[in-house]
Amino acid sequence: MSIDFTSIHNHNERAVFEAVLAAAPAHPGVAGNEELLADVACVALNRLQPRYIRHAVDFSFYLSERERKDSEHQIAEAVEFAFGFVQARVAMRARG
Repeated sequence: MSIDFTSIHNHNERAVFEAVLAAAPAHPGVAGNEELLADVACVALNRLQPRYIRHAVDFSFYLSERERKDSEHQIAEAVEFAFGFVQARVAMRARG
């Protein structure tokens, strides 16, 4: 039996990617570096509970307004932490 699992993805991915891009201008040491922005996204995603879905509309349908706001807040916090973490690692490498 062959099953196509390519439609399954983590709902937080798109939201984190958008949040990283939106926050990047406030972090000039990272903003122009695609590799570092990808690292920021990875760190942020690892701080969030994964939410696997097949269709974004399905997930959104089941969230209450409070859950949606909580999710947005958690994503913003994870992204801010991730920028600080990546920037600190870059600074440590520069010293050493």
